[in-house]
Amino acid sequence: MRVIISAGGTGGHIYPALSIIKKIKEKEPDSEILYIGTTSRMEAKIVPEMKIPYVGINVIGLKKDLSIFKAGPLLLKGLIKCRKIIKEYQPDVVIGVGGYITAPVIYSAKKLKIKTIIHEQNSIPGKTNKVLSKYADKVLLSLPGSAKFFQKDNKNVILTGNPRSEEAYRAKAIEKKELGLKENKKLVLIVMGSLGSTTVSNALMEIIPKFKEKDYEVMIVTGKDYYDAYPKDIPNNVHIVPYLNNMVNVMKKVDVMVTRAGASTIAEILAIGIPSIFVPSPYVANNHQYFNAKELVDNNIGLLLEEKDLNSENLLKKIDLLLENSVLYKEMQSNAQKMRIINSCDKIYEEIRKTLGG
Repeated sequence: MRVIISAGGTGGHIYPALSIIKKIKEKEPDSEILYIGTTSRMEAKIVPEMKIPYVGINVIGLKKDLSIFKAGPLLLKGLIKCRKIIKEYQPDVVIGVGGYITAPVIYSAKKLKIKTIIHEQNSIPGKTNKVLSKYADKVLLSLPGSAKFFQKDNKNVILTGNPRSEEAYRAKAIEKKELGLKENKKLVLIVMGSLGSTTVSNALMEIIPKFKEKDYEVMIVTGKDYYDAYPKDIPNNVHIVPYLNNMVNVMKKVDVMVTRAGASTIAEILAIGIPSIFVPSPYVANNHQYFNAKELVDNNIGLLLEEKDLNSENLLKKIDLLLENSVLYKEMQSNAQKMRIINSCDKIYEEIRKTLGG
């Protein structure tokens, strides 16, 4: 089959799109795939490096008070270019996996009577997907709480899970000794996104000395921008790294995770079944990380700790609760297993095929 897939802006959109591409090629090796992204965001570098045919379109995000299809010359040019690309490529299906780049792509495809599918990663959908749902033949969801936002404009709403969950479930666990960790000690992983956070880093620097008295190990992933600011004189049971290239492999050995609540992280935590403490970023659109975390917390899969309340007393209390209360811990693991979807890529592929008639 011939597929155009579009996603952009953040890894939370791009990596699920790449997982979908991988599954399509696994199922149908002769498939032809074209990726449409922006000219200036992450995908413009990541996707071509993976040898996936790529076309960049120069569009920018839209202000809240502007109609999504009447936001100025860049969007108009983007629509014209998308229409031209789609007419020339003649795809069987066009798939949008999030980010404002998908607006002109999905809209143009629908007007050309091409089958269209969108995938939403967050509990609270972005404004682009909210609008695009009326132009999509199917809306695929990562979390059940999203359904209520789409069913008014599109009755064909299907829970497939996030493609990252399947990748995480299948990942092989790393040996702790490769990271200088002890196999017989419980591990708490603290990670606040690829770049890190000033507020969280400041709080963690105050908390680090208090881990000395604890009978577990702590690995802190600072983010590349903050590693040099962290102290070098730290307790023996604390390990500080700027980033992990093999995050999901490490997560397979983690007992408790302290993390933001981005869509991919949520999917990975569900797939692996890690009782977690969520510190959602308050700086993202629609406060969607809070609602991602809330959906898991409401299902007793983790604990919520808002950034404004992050201090040593609150964090250590919640870590100790999860590590010492075995009944609660096992309940959270069990609840994650009930909620997770570990074959999300297969489900998405099946929906693509159904949309095309089998």
